Amino acid sequence: MAKENSAFSTIPETPVSEPKAPIASRPVKSAALKRLGEEPEKAEKKRGRQRYVEKDGKCNVQHGNVRETYRYLTDIFTTLVDLKWRFSLLVFILAYAITWLFFGLIWWFIAYCRGDLDHLEDSTWTPCVNNLNGFVSAFLFSIETETTIGYGHRVITDKCPEGIILLLLQAILGSMVNAFMVGCMFVKISQPNKRAETLVFSTHAVISLRDDRLCLMFRVGDLRNSHIVEASIRVKLIKSKQTQEGEFIPLNQTDINVGFETGDDRLFLVSPLIISHEINEHSPFWEVSKDQLAKDDFEIVVILEGMVEATGMTCQARSSYLMDEVLWGHRFMSVLSLEDGFYEVDYNSFHQTFEVPTPSCSAQEMAEATARMDAHLYWSIPSQLDEKAEEGGKERNGNLASTESESKV
Repeated sequence: MAKENSAFSTIPETPVSEPKAPIASRPVKSAALKRLGEEPEKAEKKRGRQRYVEKDGKCNVQHGNVRETYRYLTDIFTTLVDLKWRFSLLVFILAYAITWLFFGLIWWFIAYCRGDLDHLEDSTWTPCVNNLNGFVSAFLFSIETETTIGYGHRVITDKCPEGIILLLLQAILGSMVNAFMVGCMFVKISQPNKRAETLVFSTHAVISLRDDRLCLMFRVGDLRNSHIVEASIRVKLIKSKQTQEGEFIPLNQTDINVGFETGDDRLFLVSPLIISHEINEHSPFWEVSKDQLAKDDFEIVVILEGMVEATGMTCQARSSYLMDEVLWGHRFMSVLSLEDGFYEVDYNSFHQTFEVPTPSCSAQEMAEATARMDAHLYWSIPSQLDEKAEEGGKERNGNLASTESESKV
């Protein structure tokens, strides 16, 4: 029987809360986009909370009214790679079919202008291409030339200089089409986007105490045995902001520190890790309490980047947490257990949390209360010493007075 390490398999006494299903986002309407400049509370009443980044990492932003569309053609390679698979396959087929048809038409036109089609039965006539008797055969010869198949039935002769020039042009252009289209398909197939599917984030984020400090925490894990090399994580807070000058910024991005100064943002992602953000005076959650968290309107975007060990390509996984997906006073269940010679990860408990005693006040109020207690303790110790000194002085004075009275008697 497997031996479990108590350090990894601690079972809480409080009941485990099952993860809630993510809230379905509603489609954005044009009228809703116009309300981005309104107050968040009013916009929230009119429409459901719209995600900036979906739980699966897709960015919920669409670009409209782009007039300089020629910029997509200047970077045609990236444009073709970014297309959906059905359009990429369509472009792939059309690229070859059009070039075959184009050069097949030219081969037929040369044969027609030279009169090769009128001397099909004349054995003394030397055509440009042997056994080319129509457009279909010219199309087949074009395919054989560009794909270097060369069946041998249709072959160019040395009495056709224009055909030799066309043969060179088709060979060069065909090599370029092959290199371009095969390169596009290879890059599209080898894209590391699907690698991010095996990088998982916890359904909820939690806020609880760690070393007597409020911390915002979430969990990340890698389902594959091949690891992510040089993995790093970043966290952004997406929240509306109004500047002192009155400017309203609907999707303001603020960095959330998850260990940039200490290097804790560089992950060794072998087993699931809990990423912690300490809520201090530099944190955007410094003044947020439990009640205010339920009323607030924000989104936490998590970005995990790293290099795929198998291919050496960089991949990025993203997820997000809305305000109602942040659980106050919860902690993650342990997923590691020590077996015979190895550690086992139980992904059934990956998303599960349990409640722990946590103050409902903000981190600022906790710090102020701690400062008051420290100040009270600082001032109470000298006062107690002074009281003891006064009591000692009174006792000494009393002893001296009694001694004097006795001596007089």
